[in-house]
Amino acid sequence: MEETRYSVSLPGLELKNPFMPSSGAFMYGLDHLQDFDLNEMGALVLKTTTVEARRGNPKPWVIGTDSGIMNSVGLANPGMASVANEVLPELATALPDLPVMISVAGETVLEYQTLAKVFDRIDYIKALELNLSCPNVDKGGMEFGVDPETAAEVVAAVREVTDKPLYAKLSPNVTDIKPIAKAVADAGADGLVLINTVVGMSLDLATRQPRLYRGTGGMSGAAIHPIAVRMIWEAASVVDIPIIGVGGVDSIDAALELMLAGASAVQIGTKTAEDKQFIPKLIAALPAALDKYGFDTVRDVTGRWQSSRYLLRLGKRRIRRDDDKTSIYCVGFFRRAGNNGLSRAVSS
Repeated sequence: MEETRYSVSLPGLELKNPFMPSSGAFMYGLDHLQDFDLNEMGALVLKTTTVEARRGNPKPWVIGTDSGIMNSVGLANPGMASVANEVLPELATALPDLPVMISVAGETVLEYQTLAKVFDRIDYIKALELNLSCPNVDKGGMEFGVDPETAAEVVAAVREVTDKPLYAKLSPNVTDIKPIAKAVADAGADGLVLINTVVGMSLDLATRQPRLYRGTGGMSGAAIHPIAVRMIWEAASVVDIPIIGVGGVDSIDAALELMLAGASAVQIGTKTAEDKQFIPKLIAALPAALDKYGFDTVRDVTGRWQSSRYLLRLGKRRIRRDDDKTSIYCVGFFRRAGNNGLSRAVSS
């Protein structure tokens, strides 16, 4: 690929293309070295790591539903010391040139600081993803990410102890993402990651019991993609820091739609479990998709819908068809999709 057409530059992460696995999708990378040449990816995001090792929630960790998968892993991981002293040296030997970001989560603000101090000393780690949004633990996780003040407190505290770029991974399980996105940006976050899983529940009709130990779990898969598009667009309207989009990507069009809403890069999770070759397939599909939709570079896709001169505020909904284009008015917004435009907008 032509590097200048497909590359993306983010704080701490120089990406040859915008695609990377979401935290947990590839664990710590070592178990996926035989899947394909991981150096093809833009970056590698490592599994969320905590101060102490965690066994996770009682199994099953993952169940299937008609709408996608639901997980309740509970941040199972070997702990900070094991990752820093054993996992990362092996990974650095195997993949010395691939940009790596590690996800971290704490039960307290002090634990987030402790994790940041340890990984700040490891040059191989280029950025930290602060998991403020895991729905499957009793302490920490989502409880930090649903309130602007607490989310900002974590980011500000971590900013005090590291100069590495910080990406705040926020929860979709909130009423309004905008004040939270703005709060973490003001507190020193260099970027956002949106979205984490959506809280759901699945019940067993035969046993009359929840299918997951905790009752609820995190929903992922194609069903949450429109939620991700909406929340990326909302966050991008109030912050000037880059967004890494994640949620329900199952095709190159779905990936570009997250970017059109405002994301600069894209993480992929559920689909990589179904197809180990999915990220290479996305990378291979990128040139033709950019040509199809009339983008010179992948960077041109980011936020293009938001900056379009066709975006107008309206207070009503209607559809008007002209000879060569369709004007779609929906939910108070206007979007015009020409013959070469991404046109997933629907009237509702």
